[in-house]
Amino acid sequence: MSMFDASSIIHGWDTYPINQFPGLWTWLASQINANQVAISATAYEEVRLKSPDRSNWLRAQDVTVEPITAAILQQAITIKASLGIVTDNYHQDGVGENDIFIIASARECGATLISDEKRQPILPTDRRRYKIPAVCTSLNIPVQCQYFLEYIVASGERFG
Repeated sequence: MSMFDASSIIHGWDTYPINQFPGLWTWLASQINANQVAISATAYEEVRLKSPDRSNWLRAQDVTVEPITAAILQQAITIKASLGIVTDNYHQDGVGENDIFIIASARECGATLISDEKRQPILPTDRRRYKIPAVCTSLNIPVQCQYFLEYIVASGERFG
């Protein structure tokens, strides 16, 4: 299973407009309907606030919205501690609280996280400055993370 980050669904929609790439979105809808793709409640709320047309599309596809559970909260606490984030001392250049919940959701669900946050070829020494892909690879139990385009390519699907 895969799980969307807000960045990936927004990026995908902007990069591959549904009017010009209807086959892609039909296929993605079929993946959602087959429960191959879900979204965390945190990411869904970000999409809803930033881009109502995208969240309306996701809702129309009946996307599974994974709620924040006690197990996900525990994962988030573990991730936050591994990054050296104490209380709410997040670094403005790194992951925020929502990002940690999104990563924790993917980790708890055993899902690949589809995120279009930029990778950091050279990791900062301050782990609080890690972006989503760096956090995913730095965990004791890593979360696979791929860009929206990588997800499409890995599927092997061909569109029109």
